[in-house]
Amino acid sequence: MGTHVAVVGNGRIGRPTAYSLLIEGLTDELSLVDTKPGLAWAFGEELKHGAASLNLDTEINTYEVDEGVCGADLVVVCPGKPRAPGVQMDRRDLATQNAETINHVAEVMAPRNPGAKWIIVTNPVDAMATLFKRVSGESFVISTGDCPDTLRFRAKLSMDLGVPVSRVEGYVGGEHGSAAYPLWSTTKIMGTPLDEYLKTSGRSLDREGVTAYVRGISKQLVDTIGATEFGPAAGFRGVVGAVLRDSGELFSVADSVKFPDLPEAVHISIPTHVGEKLGPSIWEKLLAEEQASIRLAAEAIYMNYRLAWESLDR
Repeated sequence: MGTHVAVVGNGRIGRPTAYSLLIEGLTDELSLVDTKPGLAWAFGEELKHGAASLNLDTEINTYEVDEGVCGADLVVVCPGKPRAPGVQMDRRDLATQNAETINHVAEVMAPRNPGAKWIIVTNPVDAMATLFKRVSGESFVISTGDCPDTLRFRAKLSMDLGVPVSRVEGYVGGEHGSAAYPLWSTTKIMGTPLDEYLKTSGRSLDREGVTAYVRGISKQLVDTIGATEFGPAAGFRGVVGAVLRDSGELFSVADSVKFPDLPEAVHISIPTHVGEKLGPSIWEKLLAEEQASIRLAAEAIYMNYRLAWESLDR
């Protein structure tokens, strides 16, 4: 029996994500869902044309209601309001706006897709994943977390140091947002730890500038072209592939973690081995100050999740 993946929300992030999954050959059946009349159908027609070009016999289904999808193995949840171009706003500002959408998806889709794995993309992604897990009760729920931030981190290091991005390692942890923290202890250039590389090469690095880029470049892109699309979608493709192929690759996705000083577990990004099951993470390998930064990010995520939860008409 083939693999069935659903992508809920076929807007400016859902479409490139679904396209990336298709051309990677990650699914035998692809279900597209969007409540905007005709959108999923039109996008599905385009994907069928692309599949013809690639000789892919992928079955493509389209729906205008979340209840239409049944029996999916993995669901990528993308619907919701994005940040608006030209407006000063943080991803956290979307919490109450998108809570009802995520609550609905959790209530109606989880019972129709038993055993599915859920990957949450809707912002603020960590708070929304925490909300989704509470409502749905599903065991495998992650947010894409700092996966996009990690790619931005590596790209910036490549540009600033003048080295091929394929020779750059390193991860970002914490919140996908203003409390995203480069995990410098994980960073290697040409296989060499960053501090050692800088010392032996005689090069310097503006670490504050790198951090500012990681946290701010997406808003610059939103203001210029309206959205971030292909960079995040490529990262999500990698995460979905790791789950479906059970590869155990390391990604900075957000899993549910219970910290002693918080009343509930929250989704927080710690580089974690991803496959059919999650873990282990590299928490124990991080420096004490990196762990402290992640705990601070968890507090911010919890506050945002609570705002979202309390906004629901329950």
